[in-house]
Parts: sequence; structure tokens; C-alpha cells
Amino acid sequence: MRVAPTVTLTSEELSELSRIAASRLSSVRLSLRARMILLAAEGLQNKEIAERLGVDRLQVARWRKRYLEHRLSGIERDLPRGAPPVKVDVARLVELTTQSKPEAMTHWSTRRMAAELGVSAASVSRHWRKHGLKPHLLRGFKVSRDPHFVEKLEDIVGLYMSPPEHALVLCVDEKSQVQALDRTQPGLPLKKGRAETMTHDYKRNG
Repeated sequence: MRVAPTVTLTSEELSELSRIAASRLSSVRLSLRARMILLAAEGLQNKEIAERLGVDRLQVARWRKRYLEHRLSGIERDLPRGAPPVKVDVARLVELTTQSKPEAMTHWSTRRMAAELGVSAASVSRHWRKHGLKPHLLRGFKVSRDPHFVEKLEDIVGLYMSPPEHALVLCVDEKSQVQALDRTQPGLPLKKGRAETMTHDYKRNG
């Protein structure tokens, strides 16, 4: 027969546990645990305590062990449930987000970054928000070298704002399915509080 570890109490511990067990202000769980330890100090085994208090024997063994290891603080609160949180390497997350791109992809997603770092997608999303990073956003800009750009801009805007009577406006665009990869101006990389940028126009290579 397995014998449970002996519980020896000082006079102060005996007084404190007795007070907790008898107090109406103590939680039901803490009061029950205190009674377990008091009975264990009397020399009762886990099975006997379980039968007397109407609880499971393994529960008695667990709280006896916790009290022997941590004394009163060991029975005052439950152990945290679930898996321990995984610490995120924030510096590497920010570096990967701003300085690299996943293979065959235009930007990082929360799931792909989570798989890369071995953390949850929610953790990646939380740290992106904290650092003002939005890899999915791309803002465009246009730098024109046309010396008459302002006059042309005013003509186009004026045509939409105040069109002449019976006017017919035709807008002709280039063919579709042409990828704009070779931009006329270098873009600005993604950084904290700013999305990645690229020009609207690009060089046609064929």
C-alpha cells in the first residue's frame, strides 16, 4: 500500500488552516483544501480523507503535494490551465515583415508568419497592430516629369467637374493581364506606421 507523505504543521500553520476551514469568508475551495491538509496532518491517508470529505483521492494527493511544496500559497490558487504561452521573438517578426517577403508571395500573411515563427496567428496580428505594420496594404504615388503636368491635370479634373454640354469622354486603357513589376521609381519599403509604396506607372518590357 502506498503511503502518502507526512504533513507536519507548525502551531502558526495549524491556527491559520483551522481559521480558514471554519471561516465563512473563505471560498468553498480554499476551505475544503484547508480541511484536507488538517486531516493529513492528523496522519490520515489520501483515501481516508477522500472518503471523509466526499472528494476524489487524486484531488487530495494533489493538494497535499502542493502544500508540502509551497505551504499555504500552494493551496490558495489553482495552477494556470492550458499550454504555457509561447514567447514571440518580436525583433525577428518586425525584421521579417519589413525586410523580406515569403517565397512566391507579395507579402506576409498572419498565418504564414505564424508558421515561420512557430507562434499563433493571433500573436502575429497583435504585434503587427502594436508596431503599426500592415503588410497587406500598398499605397501608390506618382512622380511626373511632364513640365505641363499641372495644366493637363486641371484640364482633366475640369472635364469631370464641369463637363461641356453633349460631351463624349472616352477613356482608353492598355490591355489587361500585364503585370506592373518594373516601376519607373523605386518604392519605399514597409516600416512602422507606413505601408509599402510603389508608383502607378511602370516600364513596359515587351
